[in-house]
Amino acid sequence: MTQIVNVQQSEAWNGYEGEHWAAHHDRYNAINGGFNTALLDAAGIDEGSRVLDLGCGAGQTSRLAARRAHTGRVLGVDLSAPMLARARATALDEGIGNVAFAQGDVQVFGFAEGEFDAAISRFAVMFFADPVAAFANVARALRPGGRLAFLSMPDVTGSDLGTVLATAREHLPAWHTTPDPDGSGPMSLSDPDRVRTILGKAGFGDVSTRRIEATETWGRDAADAAEFFTGWGPVRHHLAGADPDPLRAALTDAFGRFERDGAVRLDGSAWLVTAVR
Repeated sequence: MTQIVNVQQSEAWNGYEGEHWAAHHDRYNAINGGFNTALLDAAGIDEGSRVLDLGCGAGQTSRLAARRAHTGRVLGVDLSAPMLARARATALDEGIGNVAFAQGDVQVFGFAEGEFDAAISRFAVMFFADPVAAFANVARALRPGGRLAFLSMPDVTGSDLGTVLATAREHLPAWHTTPDPDGSGPMSLSDPDRVRTILGKAGFGDVSTRRIEATETWGRDAADAAEFFTGWGPVRHHLAGADPDPLRAALTDAFGRFERDGAVRLDGSAWLVTAVR
């Protein structure tokens, strides 16, 4: 594994959080997978593309990119050993031979200059310790004219997910979804102006931000969704050994508002960001 500068995130993704994502990769894909096509289309991947997947996790976007770039190749990079183990096993099971996975920190990973034609990320780039340095390293890894496409979380206030998060925060007062003091965290790239500033400093041009929508499937029913959400890393961390039953009951009520067509389905949204080296 290469040098790690994002130590706090590395500890989380190689501990319970990474293990939870690896064990529940199908559930996370059901939540986030509705955005996949828009992401891959925006990256301009063709049959011979060399693609870098940033924070690839359990590898769904890497495998989909590899199917598009069937005469090219894909490299997925992530901090999490448990998730990468799942990614490698699934790629092997599906017989996808033009994808590889590496454990490392994108901010300092030793990419070769101009090694890739496109870089993608599904909700992972919000956690960089130094986003300008990280995106500058990605820019270096892209050929001149190479495309960056990623998804980041928007402000969730008033959204379906915002309703669920508000319910959780009533029982977890120490939990917040605003950027962490160092500027990282799930909402760190929710402001398009900040995104454009960061990418401009990192060596990207032609930056575009577009809000897109997709359905997120959280569970078979409200109780199933609440059980899953209660086990999610940030929630478990902020429970800190407290009784989870009150939270689980409140989440069951919250998710119950979104039961339709045999599942819990939230109307989700994301920023789709594109840029060119």
